[in-house]
Amino acid sequence: MIQELCQTLKKEIATGTFLEREPMSRHTSFKIGGPADIFVQPATVEELCQVLHTAREEKVPFFVMGNGSNLLVSDEGFRGMIVHTGGLLKDVSVEGNIVCAQAGAKLSAVAKAALDNGLSGLEFAAGIPGSLGGAVSMNAGAYGGEMKDVLLDVDVITKEGERLTIPAEDMELSYRHSVVFQKNYVVVSARMRLVPKDKTEIKGRMDELAQARKSKQPLEYPSAGSTFKRPEGYFAGKLIQDAGLKGYTVGGAQVSEKHSGFVVNKGSATAEEVLFLIRQVQKKVKEQFDVELEPEVRMLGFSDGNVAVLP
Repeated sequence: MIQELCQTLKKEIATGTFLEREPMSRHTSFKIGGPADIFVQPATVEELCQVLHTAREEKVPFFVMGNGSNLLVSDEGFRGMIVHTGGLLKDVSVEGNIVCAQAGAKLSAVAKAALDNGLSGLEFAAGIPGSLGGAVSMNAGAYGGEMKDVLLDVDVITKEGERLTIPAEDMELSYRHSVVFQKNYVVVSARMRLVPKDKTEIKGRMDELAQARKSKQPLEYPSAGSTFKRPEGYFAGKLIQDAGLKGYTVGGAQVSEKHSGFVVNKGSATAEEVLFLIRQVQKKVKEQFDVELEPEVRMLGFSDGNVAVLP
């Protein structure tokens, strides 16, 4: 079935890229992950729609990823197709106080476009390493700002292949959640309404947040950002630190000595090591504080946590 799909896709992908047995370690911020059977980078929205349609028609499991900044892929890789919007679908445009960006655009690039046009509202996003599509799906946020604060509407593809434009008020945006994530929609693009402001003030705020990230977060090591969602009434990093797990190491994976809310790849960590460490942290925090830590990192290709979209 995979070989047949490869032949079909080679005919359909005219301007994008198509790879077989592509190591996912090349495409995730963790620098971890075995090969995907098929790795496709559509160059146009039309190609994206066609690729998704073909995968569903052929009943091949697929997963749509952006910048790979919130993803842990198993050492065995992924048996199916990875659709990578972060490669070529990354146009950003500005009209008045509205910024429009495709799903694969880096959030930092969208924030930079806002700055260049004297528009405020995305300062919090300048240092987030993910793509716009992922940020919209998970309602990404940092330092008091969230995507829900600026979103105007989102263009998506449904599981049935229908194109929809969803107004922000219908996105069901809450902490690390949206209707896109809930219903396995694929983000095509989004529009954000920002506020005119002096560029110097915008840049100053971005620089301030960049310095805060540099001083508090382990940016020197590969990771997927904050490993756990914030449990209600607590901070994950403090719970982990209070459980005595700062610096806790499994092979090449470690609870960061700089910020306990991050699991980092200290060097050649495997996905199994990272996953085991995450499970141990969950277990020990539960035992000591009776608090359930839910991973914020999405896991792909694991027998107990495969998040692929099935046709």
